[in-house]
Amino acid sequence: MASSSMPPGAEAPVFYELDEHHHEAGASTALGFWLYLMSDCLIFAMLFASYGVYGSSYAGGPRPSELFELPLVAVNTAMLLLSSITYGFAMLAMDKNQVRATQGWLAITGMFGLAFVSIELFEFSNLIAEGAGPQRSAFLSAFFTLVSTHGLHVSVGLIWLVVLMVQVGRKGLIADNRRRLQCLSLFWHFLDVIWIGVFTFVYLLGVLR
Repeated sequence: MASSSMPPGAEAPVFYELDEHHHEAGASTALGFWLYLMSDCLIFAMLFASYGVYGSSYAGGPRPSELFELPLVAVNTAMLLLSSITYGFAMLAMDKNQVRATQGWLAITGMFGLAFVSIELFEFSNLIAEGAGPQRSAFLSAFFTLVSTHGLHVSVGLIWLVVLMVQVGRKGLIADNRRRLQCLSLFWHFLDVIWIGVFTFVYLLGVLR
C-alpha cells in the first residue's frame, strides 16, 4: 500500500476556494433585452433600406402624394407621442411606489396605443378599398411591410402592457415588476423613435415627391 505520508522536502498541496462573482438581480434580463432591441434595429434598418430602393417603383400606380393623408397621419403620430409621455408618467409614479397612479397612467398609455393601431388599420383599409393594396406595386409592398411591422410591434406592446397591469394589480410594484416595466418602457420609446423615422422618411418625403 502507498504511504499517505509526504516525502521529505515536498510542499503541501494548496487548495483554493473560488468565490462566485456577484451579479445584480435582473442583469441578464436587461442585457438580453438590449440585445433584442439591437436585433430589432437591424430589422427596421433593412425595411427602411428596402423602402428606399422600392419607394419610387410605382408600376404605373398611385404615388405617395396621391395616397397619403398627412392630417390623419399627424393625428396618428400625436397618439403615439402622447402614449410615450403618459408612459413616462407611469414610470415616475412607479419610482414613488404609487401603484394606483402607475396603473392609471398605464391604462391611458394603452388607450393612446390602441387609438394609434386603430387609425393605422383605418388607413390600410382605405388604401386597399382604393385599389392601392400591397400587391399593386413595389412601392406599396415596401410601404405596407414597413408600416405594418411597426404596427405589429405596437400591438405586441399593448398585450405586454395589459399583462403587466394584471401583474402589478396582483403583486404590486415588486422588483420583478419594476424591471419588466422598465423593459417595456425601452420598447415603447424605441417604437416611438422608429415611427418618427417612418413619418419623416415615408410620409413627409413621400408627399414632397
